Amino acid sequence: MQGKGLITLVAVILGLICLNELLPTWYAGKIEKQATELAGDNPEKYQKEMARLSKDTLNLGFTELYYSKAKEKEMKLGLDLKGGINVLLEINQRDLVNNLTNYSTNPILIEALDRTDQMQKNSTNPYIKDFFTQFDLVNKEKGANLKLADAEIFGNTNLSEIKFNTPDDQVKKIIENRIELSTGTAYEVIRTRIDKMGVTQPNVQRVPRTGRISVEMPGVKDIDRVKKMLQTSAKLQFWEVQQLQEVYPYLEQLNAVIATKGDSMGVAKNTNLVNLLQLNTLRSNGVANVKLSDTAAVNKIVNSKIAKDLRPQNIKYTQFMWGYKPEAGDENNLVLYAVRGNINQKAPVDGAVESARVNYDDLGRIVVDMQMDSKGSKDWKTLTGKNVNKPVAVTLDNVVYTAPNVVNEIPNGRTQISGSFSQEEAQDLVNVLGAGKLPAGAKIVQAEVVGPSLGAESVDAGMYSFIIAFVIIILYMLFYYGGAGIYAVIAITFNLFYLMGIMDSVDATLTLPGIAGIVLSMAMSIDANVIVYERTKEELFAGKNIREAYNEGFNFSLSAIIDGNITSLLTAVVLYIFGTGPIQGFAVTLGIGIILSMFTCVLLTRVLIFSRLEKGKNLSVWTKFSKNIFRNTWYDFIGKRKYAYIFSGIVTVICLASIFTQGFKYGVDFKGGRSYVVRFDKPVIANEAANSLEKQFINKEGQANAVDVKTYGSDSQLKITTDYRIEEESLEADQDVESKLFAGLKPYLPADAKISGFKDSGTNNYGIVSSVKVGPTVADDIKSGGVIALIIALAGIFLYILFRFKRWQFSTGAIASLVHDSIVILGAYSLLKNVMPFNMEINQDFIAAILTVLGYSINDTVIIFDRIREYLSEKKALTLEGLFNDSISSTLGRTFNTAFMTFLVILAIFVFGGENLRGFMFALLIGVGFGTYSTWFIASAVSYDLLKKKGVEGSAKGLVSNKVEKPKNRD
Repeated sequence: MQGKGLITLVAVILGLICLNELLPTWYAGKIEKQATELAGDNPEKYQKEMARLSKDTLNLGFTELYYSKAKEKEMKLGLDLKGGINVLLEINQRDLVNNLTNYSTNPILIEALDRTDQMQKNSTNPYIKDFFTQFDLVNKEKGANLKLADAEIFGNTNLSEIKFNTPDDQVKKIIENRIELSTGTAYEVIRTRIDKMGVTQPNVQRVPRTGRISVEMPGVKDIDRVKKMLQTSAKLQFWEVQQLQEVYPYLEQLNAVIATKGDSMGVAKNTNLVNLLQLNTLRSNGVANVKLSDTAAVNKIVNSKIAKDLRPQNIKYTQFMWGYKPEAGDENNLVLYAVRGNINQKAPVDGAVESARVNYDDLGRIVVDMQMDSKGSKDWKTLTGKNVNKPVAVTLDNVVYTAPNVVNEIPNGRTQISGSFSQEEAQDLVNVLGAGKLPAGAKIVQAEVVGPSLGAESVDAGMYSFIIAFVIIILYMLFYYGGAGIYAVIAITFNLFYLMGIMDSVDATLTLPGIAGIVLSMAMSIDANVIVYERTKEELFAGKNIREAYNEGFNFSLSAIIDGNITSLLTAVVLYIFGTGPIQGFAVTLGIGIILSMFTCVLLTRVLIFSRLEKGKNLSVWTKFSKNIFRNTWYDFIGKRKYAYIFSGIVTVICLASIFTQGFKYGVDFKGGRSYVVRFDKPVIANEAANSLEKQFINKEGQANAVDVKTYGSDSQLKITTDYRIEEESLEADQDVESKLFAGLKPYLPADAKISGFKDSGTNNYGIVSSVKVGPTVADDIKSGGVIALIIALAGIFLYILFRFKRWQFSTGAIASLVHDSIVILGAYSLLKNVMPFNMEINQDFIAAILTVLGYSINDTVIIFDRIREYLSEKKALTLEGLFNDSISSTLGRTFNTAFMTFLVILAIFVFGGENLRGFMFALLIGVGFGTYSTWFIASAVSYDLLKKKGVEGSAKGLVSNKVEKPKNRD
């Protein structure tokens, strides 16, 4: 065969490249396995063994392997396989705008910003786009005719490229570019911080034009520390501190107001603010010493609109800030400070730090010494000179680290930050300051945390399901295609090897959905061999010899294989563009697998088969059990289409009725909220746990927040979802939710359970094993992104079918079947949401499942359409109805084999792949079943009816008669 040498050369070179890429993963795993076997469960001994073994090298001639380098190059594992954290950070866009306007207090600007903040809660536009819209609206309403280039808006010294006469459209472009640059700066700062933490194989990516940064850190265990490091803007500031005597009259007045207006302030009317402040225990330069459990109530009071309106002139701009952490010897309380602010809340010293290091003071306490830059030194000298014998607060991100009295003026810009630091906390602070400050505050708007125990279980489940699926494919291909099946298995083995090697070479991350993508791509890629073998069987039955039959089989199948794979590839591309995290991993593996199948299952298989045939050896394409299966099988599909229309109509009506009346159970990534998977050391009844938790999650109106609790996987594991404090992205809010979760579940935990062990389940048989947090703004983006992905996928498929088959009737029939399949799956998830014992939520995974089903279903449809196109020129005497029936019937073997094998593979993953994949795979199971049905009875039938109305032009020369013709045997 032509090109045999080239194909062989490519296969060998590709194999060597993949081998070189995968060797480091093998070697790193080998060293770690040896260390584990030698050390057992002793972590200290494990580290010693690792230190010893990592000194060894392995010389393979063409490359030399040693542990540290191999570890850097090994294949990346996602959170769901290794544990860790994945967060979506959002840079505070309002802060960026304030900075660019030089903290202007123009009322039109302020109102536009306030409106934008509200609009962003339900908007999918970038912040700056909505700001420009709101600025124009406020400007018009006030009749101000204010330009963006005005000195009070963006025409200031911070933006030298904007002149007084710069048009608004040009200003908008400049500001958008500045914000994009600021996000780039934030990205570099975040990446530097992560590098300083020593995290192995982090993945940091910008999300273009959104002000968001995606950060994935597999293997990380101290989640709170990571969150703090990522969100700290390193905005180091120095403020004057107001003493208790200055603010106490106001606090007393505020206490009296609570009795009448407490409800409007978010607290009960019988709340006594003075008692909460515990003034008799005050030991520092703060104005209160508040119990940790009361800090939320105090926040609500002092930050309420009523409280701010009551402020006298001397504290009009005062900022109430909390201490960094409880002081030594007073672990249950937190100090509240009154920091003297100003109209634009710009700190007297906004220091850029030149250097910082961990040190010890005279009493041996850990401190952070730092040196300011020249401007900071000048401002610091002025502030300290003005406040001798008075306190000055050192704040980082609006948290007071220390507030000592100034002894004398400090002229050289050197200062010291103390705060009862641990060595790790001090080093983190030095790392943050050393990495530079973020251009604005950052908040975590989406987070996913997976515990190491769940990660290990996911690896086992993924590998178990993979092995079972692979065995199913091998056995089925050997049973059905005999000798030819061996070559299909060889091809799929090469496909798998190349796939893993290419993923490693492009630094792709392997996730649990990615393993499912690999398994699914194996099932779908074997489809190429099935198409070839089924066509080869037809040619053998038609009297061709073995070489001619295989040659015709490969030649006539090529266009169908290309069309089917391209349509499937379209859905993988859409998944990658609109998906995030694990879904992108699924799309990458599926996409690479589809592309490789063209090489391994068509070209490479052809070389292997013809190499055998050229030696005069025979190669069966059937077994005695499968030889006559589907041979001469013919069915009047088109004649029975009306029954199919009735059946599909009834199913569609039921599904739509359920969708519009019962709706769906949305996951947190579609509605926003926090979701936790919690494991217990004994069975727990979900309803009882829900009642206990509802008493903890009480909102500011005194009402219980909705808490959804359900058994997840086993009766000793629960999935708990709540929207309590979801509007707040702070670490304090996360910790508050976790503490309430712990308090609500305490009756079901061991008597000696502590919150630290509850949050870190790695060393216990109970606690949080995974969690997901999605802010409402991100949820809106994900939801709209999912809808857009579906629309684009359908449009892309429609256009491709139109391009390949030249008739809109085929495209319309294909889209009709895909819409049908989508409605059926959606309806099933609506009807069965409270019935199935596994996750039936509508989330990103579900969107991925829908798109995967579309790719699978259209693959089936394209095979039939391709046969119709072939028969249009070969069987001119047939009626259109006979033509369609012949085309569908002649491809039954291929359709059944692919559908059945894919169904078995998905079923294996559904049963053995773990709880996280069960809902995803259930959608695929429905999709494969109805996708096969809709290919026969919807796509083909609709295309037939549309063509019949118009009449077929060209080689078919229109309709001849309405009589159904059953084809004669071809052998």
